[in-house]
Amino acid sequence: MSEVDANAVDRLDWAKGEGLLPAIVQHWRNGEVLMLGYMNREALAATRASGKVTFFSRSRQRLWCKGETSGNHLLLKSLHVDCDADSILVRAEAVGPTCHRGTPSCFADAPALPLGFLSRLDALIQTRHAERPAGSYTTRLFDAGLHKIAQKVGEEGVETALAGVVQGDAELLGESADLLFHLLVLLRSRGLALGQVVAVLESRHSQ
Repeated sequence: MSEVDANAVDRLDWAKGEGLLPAIVQHWRNGEVLMLGYMNREALAATRASGKVTFFSRSRQRLWCKGETSGNHLLLKSLHVDCDADSILVRAEAVGPTCHRGTPSCFADAPALPLGFLSRLDALIQTRHAERPAGSYTTRLFDAGLHKIAQKVGEEGVETALAGVVQGDAELLGESADLLFHLLVLLRSRGLALGQVVAVLESRHSQ
């Protein structure tokens, strides 16, 4: 179910853009900017009605549902309006690559944000938990059970602490990566996700 602030949408100032407003599409999990398009009233209405992000194509002069040819749709999760009511933020789930060049984002040259990668890793771990593909290390961890996963996190924590005291930077970074990975697996085995940890951190440090 998508989240739409109907009151905010009603306040959109269509006159500023002569009936067209920029719509920034952001990945609903990791915050990555996927693309920029333009919407008129009809495109916004179609997006809300269908749940698939729809733009107004300035070159074709018609409504264009993203993925109508390729199948790489953007599934609406939420809509937000900026403070001046003249641009739209669309948070969406991407089905396949967003860019016509086959990349996840139309801004593929921009360096990935660290948290964005962790969110993608968390999503991959979630998929491994659901599908349990044979031969996957993550599958073996889930099959071993919660206590084994917790034990592994403890081991990685000790190894990270030791690396911080008696080993070099490369070793510390490597052990830290192992710890983060196994912590994400532990969270997923309890039905929890990285975003919930981030929310706790934000609540503690936002003041």
